[in-house]
Amino acid sequence: MATLSITSRGQVTLRRDILRHLDLQPGDKLQVELLPDGRAELRAARPSGSFSALRGVLKGKSEDRGLTIDEINEAIADAGAEAGGFKR
Repeated sequence: MATLSITSRGQVTLRRDILRHLDLQPGDKLQVELLPDGRAELRAARPSGSFSALRGVLKGKSEDRGLTIDEINEAIADAGAEAGGFKR
């Protein structure tokens, strides 16, 4: 069991081995579930969107012309970020 210290500002730094175990990288989100009797459960927040949510993402983006690869990639990234609850 790992013991972590809390700063005067109420912040906790997770050790590298904990971050690896949770497969977290800088900028990732961490979910905390508060449990009875003062316990908490930590888990990596994973996007809940699906590929089917991307259906129709390009509709209306082309203005009757073909889209470039960059425009397609940007539209997919925007829709994926929105479906997963992340902002771009």
